[in-house]
Amino acid sequence: MAVDIESSLTDVLARCHELSMRQEIAEGEANTAIGYFPVYFPEEIVHAAGLRPHALLGGGNRIEVRYADARIGSFVCSICRSTTELGLNGSLKGLGGFFAQPICDAAKHMAGVWGRNFPQQDPQILALPQNVNSPAAIRYVYDEYQRLRGILAQKVGHDISDEAIRASLDVYNENRRLQRALYAIKREDPARLSSVEAYLLMRAGTRLRRERHSELLSAALRLLPERHVRPMDKPRVIFLGGFCEQPPLEMIETIEDVCSIVDDDLLIGQRWITEDVPVDGDPIWALAESYVQRSAASPVQYDARKPKEEMLMEMLRGARAEAAIITAAKFCEPGLDDQLALSRRLDAEKVPYLILEFEEKMTSFEQMAMQVETFAESLLFD
Repeated sequence: MAVDIESSLTDVLARCHELSMRQEIAEGEANTAIGYFPVYFPEEIVHAAGLRPHALLGGGNRIEVRYADARIGSFVCSICRSTTELGLNGSLKGLGGFFAQPICDAAKHMAGVWGRNFPQQDPQILALPQNVNSPAAIRYVYDEYQRLRGILAQKVGHDISDEAIRASLDVYNENRRLQRALYAIKREDPARLSSVEAYLLMRAGTRLRRERHSELLSAALRLLPERHVRPMDKPRVIFLGGFCEQPPLEMIETIEDVCSIVDDDLLIGQRWITEDVPVDGDPIWALAESYVQRSAASPVQYDARKPKEEMLMEMLRGARAEAAIITAAKFCEPGLDDQLALSRRLDAEKVPYLILEFEEKMTSFEQMAMQVETFAESLLFD
């Protein structure tokens, strides 16, 4: 019985890995997949229109940048360059739309880059507020979401009703509950669910309708309790810095060889809203209100009510972690800016930490492995 359960869980994880690595738009989804640039996007509105949100997470270390350097500066972060490469090499030719958010100087120009090269995909900027403490923030988000609703309604040829959006909120609320349950296992029992496995389970949701993703999460949550595991003598750490550009899987594996990653901000856009979105009343208002009042902290947003240093300490305490690994993608201004504030707080609290830099197209991890091994040994034998 245990072998069958393990094999089934292996099948689920293998399916998630296959989906996570997929860059091309499936033939049956031509013009129905709506691309969006990280970090957060109100997928529920796209879902209610009968379309599928498609997160543009870059090309990773499995594609060669051959064309993009002629269209975008080589000094910008890798995710912008490799996403442009995916467009130019034809991988994203089936997108039915493209939305960028002004989360940084590089990202806010992606709609312009896309517009010059792929005008048929009608690239747009969804201008979410950087300072959500303004009294007008919810109204501003609401108006932008209504504008998005109108663009999508024109694309599908009919209005997107409040009832359809409420139904989508229900679907996504259920998915968020499953995600929270998955991360609870990751925090409590990292031997049962590794960070790589949790990441693949989460990333599969960027390539599926949310109902199908919930089925995969439900299957994994049903199978995980029966998984045979052995206790691990590894230091418990949290990982910060994967909020936009995603680190290579090999980097996460390198860290997990010697540490247990018990919490992280990987794919934080999928977990941006931390509670259920109310389904009574105006669903667009509820979604806008949730963006402001029921959301995670992030380097790409200023919120005086959620200091990032406090978020860091809460994450450490909630996961019972003894150390932190603070990372940033090369050329990522928001991530690099946050490192100073976070490291100062960790110094003040006398919490051990390691600072790493990554790039999605990295292929060599020997030097990083030595750094992480030395750090882990210092935690185990200090």
